[in-house]
Amino acid sequence: MLSQQQNEALTRVGPGSQMGEMFRLFWIPFYPGAQLAPDGQPKRVKLLGEDLVAFRDSDGRAGLVANACPHRGAPLMFGRNEECGLRCVYHGWKFDVTGKAVDMPAEPENSRLRDTVRVKAYPCQERNGVLWTYMGPEQDNPPALPDLEWNLVPEENAVVTFRVQECNWLQALEGEIDSAHAPILHGRIDNRGAINDWVAANDLSPKFKCRRQPYGVAIASRREIDQQTHYWRVNQFMLPFWTLVPPQSKYPELSGHAWIPMDDEHTLCLMFSYTPAAPFYPRSRELLQEGHNGRETGHASRNSYAPQPATTPYGDFWTKYRNDNGYQFDYPGQQETWFSGLPGLWVQDAGCQSGVAAIYDRSQENLGVSDAGIVMARRFLLKSLADFHDNGTRPPGVDQPETYMVRAVSVHLPADTPWEAACRPFMRAKLGADFGYRP
Repeated sequence: MLSQQQNEALTRVGPGSQMGEMFRLFWIPFYPGAQLAPDGQPKRVKLLGEDLVAFRDSDGRAGLVANACPHRGAPLMFGRNEECGLRCVYHGWKFDVTGKAVDMPAEPENSRLRDTVRVKAYPCQERNGVLWTYMGPEQDNPPALPDLEWNLVPEENAVVTFRVQECNWLQALEGEIDSAHAPILHGRIDNRGAINDWVAANDLSPKFKCRRQPYGVAIASRREIDQQTHYWRVNQFMLPFWTLVPPQSKYPELSGHAWIPMDDEHTLCLMFSYTPAAPFYPRSRELLQEGHNGRETGHASRNSYAPQPATTPYGDFWTKYRNDNGYQFDYPGQQETWFSGLPGLWVQDAGCQSGVAAIYDRSQENLGVSDAGIVMARRFLLKSLADFHDNGTRPPGVDQPETYMVRAVSVHLPADTPWEAACRPFMRAKLGADFGYRP
């Protein structure tokens, strides 16, 4: 368990907080590029407790600026996006993507105000359909974007979706590095469907081995296939908010999340699935984007979204599965078909991660041996936080983008084979290279 003080340190992310300041060292993916059109509607964004607006100007450049106009505090989310700038509808002050004031129609022509007033703006980069921002101290010379394989493969190799989840970022992240829950929470009681063919379902009591890495923690779970064979699944946690999940179906893919803190109690969940050496399977893409028989996969389907007003941060990415409707829990279905009674994989996870409190009091937990990976990830976070704030030591991934060329793996190994040595070559990502083993 964590003490209340430790829990506060890890979950509070706003300006001035220790965790928030460490997050600001890293580039943050914050919006799908295709959903910001040139001169299109600005979109309200919240990141690390800051109220922001995203827009794309007439020349196609992305901007991320403070929502409050620096004149009298009117909301720029209502701004007119026109002629390479965002114009406040209150008095017409206009700002470009760098935050510079380019027009103040009610001010005298010789006014010097335009030269001194700026709206807070953060630099943006776009890569393979995803917009990234840097909110850290080196605004004029930010570090390089991280080398994350999912964002470097050709766009036809990947599926990327966004959704909002009503809980703190750490609760969401911890759910994905917990291998013990998957065959239980996501299982069926009617012995039908592909989910019951998971190898993990044959052994509900895995043995865990965890190793610290420069980027975070590798969390290996071992299940027995028979006396001669073990099945190893290695999930990855990477600073600051990345998780990687191993392949497991007959159409193997790599997947994971960025669990991006909007504020202390809301998380922007970016999910990616990709095939490293070939275009993504058409049928799998369809299932991820459309769902299956009214149920959700690991991705938020097109049918799951319930768009909110323009005043709601990330209003386009709220879904119909929320705390206020119980995630559409289906008790009869729980009695007859689905162990959880919740309609699909990510909904099952979100319901368990968010259903009690937006920030759960971890001092009330009773952890078991299956929580070894979560314990090590928390210790890694606390140490990284202390190293940065006490000694000024920056995590390796900030200045060494290649740190993130990592994969999660799932392999069958002879019972007497050490997992770490056997899995190490497969855990390093190399662009264009296939899995290197048979998942």
